[in-house]
Amino acid sequence: MAANSMTERNEEKNIHTHEETRASERYIKPSVNIIETEEGLTLIADIPGSAKETLEVNVEKGILTINAPVTRSMPGQPVYTEFELAPYHRQFSIPEILDHEKAKAHLANGLLTLHVPKAEAARPRKIEIKGA
Repeated sequence: MAANSMTERNEEKNIHTHEETRASERYIKPSVNIIETEEGLTLIADIPGSAKETLEVNVEKGILTINAPVTRSMPGQPVYTEFELAPYHRQFSIPEILDHEKAKAHLANGLLTLHVPKAEAARPRKIEIKGA
């Protein structure tokens, strides 16, 4: 990934505690793919069990934060479970060349897709050569 691309701010483990706030709440670091094009960045995060109504995607002081609480929606009492339900949390530094004001997010089937375009000044452009 290029030097001006998003860089991760979390550790490499999958389940964490909120170190920034010293909260005792546990959270899961979702898997993320980041694709860079000439137009900008596309981030795809795997957050199954989260709902559009409670999902938060924020950019503040150059930090992109994804918070996604999850709830168990199946009726009845769990008898045996192998996976933990915990809220998702992930942070990335976002380069200044991106126009986060024009970012668009979409959630479908547990996948968050976030498109963040590059600012016009940062986009490559072809310079026309004129003759004399």
